[in-house]
Amino acid sequence: MKPNIILINCDDLGYGDLGCYGSEVNRTPHIDRLAEEGMRFTDFYMASAVCSPSRCGMLTGCYPPRIGCGDFDGEPVLFPGHATGLNPEEDTIADCLKQSGYATKLVGKWHCGDQPEFLPTRHGFDSYYGLPYSNDMGLQKVRPNAKVPLPLLRDESVIQQQPDQAGLTERYVEESVHFIRENRDGPFFLYFAHMHVHLPLLVAKRFMDESQNGAYGAAVECIDWALGVLMHELKDLGIDENTLIVFTSDNGSRARDEGGSNGPLRGRKAQLWEGGIRLPCIVRWPGQIPAGEMRETIFRSIDFLPTFCALAEAPLPEKTIDGKDCSPVLQGRSDSTGIDTFYYYWRHELLAVRKGDWKLWVRRGNWEGLEPVQELYNLRDDVGETVNRYADEPEVVARLQLLLDECREELGDSSRNITGKGVRPIGRVENPSTLCQYDPKHPYMVAEYDGEAG
Repeated sequence: MKPNIILINCDDLGYGDLGCYGSEVNRTPHIDRLAEEGMRFTDFYMASAVCSPSRCGMLTGCYPPRIGCGDFDGEPVLFPGHATGLNPEEDTIADCLKQSGYATKLVGKWHCGDQPEFLPTRHGFDSYYGLPYSNDMGLQKVRPNAKVPLPLLRDESVIQQQPDQAGLTERYVEESVHFIRENRDGPFFLYFAHMHVHLPLLVAKRFMDESQNGAYGAAVECIDWALGVLMHELKDLGIDENTLIVFTSDNGSRARDEGGSNGPLRGRKAQLWEGGIRLPCIVRWPGQIPAGEMRETIFRSIDFLPTFCALAEAPLPEKTIDGKDCSPVLQGRSDSTGIDTFYYYWRHELLAVRKGDWKLWVRRGNWEGLEPVQELYNLRDDVGETVNRYADEPEVVARLQLLLDECREELGDSSRNITGKGVRPIGRVENPSTLCQYDPKHPYMVAEYDGEAG
């Protein structure tokens, strides 16, 4: 029987933000129970350290440069009214599962393009309810020049501008429960994309009152509450044992003064130190996935699409993808995904590669620019990337340099003016416009959001 699939993707949740990943300040009993009843990965990677390319890559099973989504006309993420987005010619997880009879829905953050051609309903989702991009991209006190209200969408229509974010997760949960009940006879695919813990941190009072870690901890515990409701609903409907739940995050925490943590990992969101791109990942399917197990094998968000397709008996895209079917390790038929390599891209520049325990850096910098470096780290012995082994391991460096050359040929590297032979075009429209415009006479629920921008 084909499993129902629930993919939960948080926003900016770090490696060390959950109890089962070492947090001592955030209480996450439902997420911890998910790990106890499922499989927890220590070496799970998103395809990017920022949200738009991360989400585009996860949904298509591709490194972002392959699908033209390394950047967006020079911007690292998409902004309201942008002319580019995920190409409608690309196949998403939802596209593939629909071909196998799945009902499909996205609840929450999209951020793969806000023009009609790029919305979720044009990418395999039967219905959509949520924010088309980040929750700080509305009218906000710290961004007085931003004049586009934050839109809440149902399918392709704006149903509210400037919603009260403190109550939005509760509305997302209600929408998700309604979808699960409507499709209890399955199979269904629910992609639940949280707005938490992206700034501004606007959280329901109950969680603020109970948090031991300020607004950040309140947002984490709100995420945990939402999972608890979904798990309770699955049991009530008698479909828990035929439902696969995957829980992860789109990139690392900012981890400054807000209360976030990337645990022992160096770096943060928008950086390709491990803290920006290695995330929690928990997978649970009662009776199918061994309970209470931890895996140190490399697992990647780009592997979700082929893995879900294998479990759902769904066809793979005809176009080339980078992901690999990892269902054997999820179902306990193998101890390893068989994946030992991961490439680290910032925009369209190839910065690093990991093979096995070794990570080789060749470029690094910040949003303004990148410079050549020569650094090699053993991630098994030195997960914090503190001891440079470059001079000590010339043979390892040489092997990894060959992998970088192979990747450049296929996916490109803008730092060397190389266009990969396997790269496909991003989606683009003429005359783009925002989903809504500021109207001083409109009775907005929230005139301006307060709090730091993300």
